[in-house]
Amino acid sequence: MEDSQKPDLMDKIVSLCKRRGFVFQSSEIYGGLRSAYDYGPMGAELKRNLMSEWWRFMVHSREDVVGIDASIIMRPEVWQSSGHLANFSDPLVDCKVCGERFRADKAPRKAEGEDAPITLGDKGRAKAAQEKLTEAGVKLQRDGTTLNGAKAGAAGYVCPNCGSPFLSDERRFNLMFRTSLGPVDPIGDVVDIVRKAMAEGADDKALRAKVEGALAASSVYLRPETAQAMFVQFLNVQQSLSLKVPFGIAQMGKSFRNEVTAEHFIFRSCEFEQMECEYFVPPGEGPKYLDYWMNERMKWWRSIGIKVDNLRFRKHDDDELAHYSDGCYDVEYKFPWGWDELEGIASRTDFDLKAHAAGSGKKLTYFDPEAVDPDTGKPGRHYVPHVVEPAAGATRGVLAALCDAYDEEPADAEGKGARTVLRLHPRLSPIKVGVLPLVKKDGMPEVARKVVEAFFGAGVNAKYDEQHAIGRRYARHDEVGTPYCLTVDTQTLQDETVTIRYRDDRRQERIKIADAVDTVRKALTETT
Repeated sequence: MEDSQKPDLMDKIVSLCKRRGFVFQSSEIYGGLRSAYDYGPMGAELKRNLMSEWWRFMVHSREDVVGIDASIIMRPEVWQSSGHLANFSDPLVDCKVCGERFRADKAPRKAEGEDAPITLGDKGRAKAAQEKLTEAGVKLQRDGTTLNGAKAGAAGYVCPNCGSPFLSDERRFNLMFRTSLGPVDPIGDVVDIVRKAMAEGADDKALRAKVEGALAASSVYLRPETAQAMFVQFLNVQQSLSLKVPFGIAQMGKSFRNEVTAEHFIFRSCEFEQMECEYFVPPGEGPKYLDYWMNERMKWWRSIGIKVDNLRFRKHDDDELAHYSDGCYDVEYKFPWGWDELEGIASRTDFDLKAHAAGSGKKLTYFDPEAVDPDTGKPGRHYVPHVVEPAAGATRGVLAALCDAYDEEPADAEGKGARTVLRLHPRLSPIKVGVLPLVKKDGMPEVARKVVEAFFGAGVNAKYDEQHAIGRRYARHDEVGTPYCLTVDTQTLQDETVTIRYRDDRRQERIKIADAVDTVRKALTETT
């Protein structure tokens, strides 16, 4: 696809996703829910296929990684020990002009003292904003819908909605979703506490502390990441399978973050899926395995068809690293809006296991009978393993696959042949093969359905399709990324052959019906 198509690529993908059943707005008939999406028939298959490929690569193709499926809700002490309750928050800011609430670290930035024009939706809003600022002692000149004369402050950021530098102070906003677990509704206790505190003249800080205390007994959180369960279950997994370090624990599943800034369709949303692995290594070997997993993970993204030119590593600067990390890289993809994170690969040292050991009072160590204890010089060593964490976004992976595969082919000299096609890796494609009777008579539908049943029996997802003209059916399958289409026609009834059409180059050839399943299955197996 030409670069000139890039600016509107996201609009085209969003449109395609709804039109062809990949992604819908959640609760759409009620007006939708911001930052929540439902995966339709094609999207559910695409996401499942991508996650299955990850599981096959990370777990089923090696001996040193095993998988778990942990609960979404865990004891709140887990999040206390991990630091999420205290530190998992964003700097939240309100615009004093338009009221937009946003994350300071994601806002546009200007140099201190640089012009910061404020643009409102219409002249009436601009006039009202000008009057409001004048009352506050700020005089600006209005030019239609724009207020001129404002300057960026020391922090540099401005409102992403209107461009205003007049903002509230930053305040921390915890990203975890809190709910209550247990048979008693805590709201009644909160009401009683508030009523009593107000009668006693408690200030806001004291009142908040009392309310938090009332909620604490039943509060639990939806997990903001899948990683912590793998640390908490480290000892159970290691001992139950007698695993030797180095080894990894992998998990895929839902995570939840109360994002203030939801952006770029499904790229950043409140509910998403992750694919993470915690790989436990001997102390001091984190950097070596960081390099190893960087190579492995880049190899995987390329193996599912993501173009090499659209992938890169970005090393975290020292001021980006967590205090316990000794190295971190992002796998970035070149999305339509620019380079952004697909996966983080971090060397986390021994921070996580030590934090949970301290919080729980349980020893989370590993005994290696063959290693020499550096303190005694004798065989046999107890130690807390270090961890390298490859953590990928499944939801972001789906979006990257869609962006990477989307293509538009122009019409030929006669104005024919234009099409939109998703060049998905065949193993990611929601439908592997479409089976199309040329017409809905003369026994062709019956033969086509038998072919479909043969694919179902072989475990290959096939789709019987008889609606509309054959050209429209081909176009429909091109748009959902079906790599192969088989057409049952008059010749089929004579010699038991079908036409196989290849999505990417539209090439067609005749093959025996008896060979159809093996032909498609071999093509899927050989594709790299």
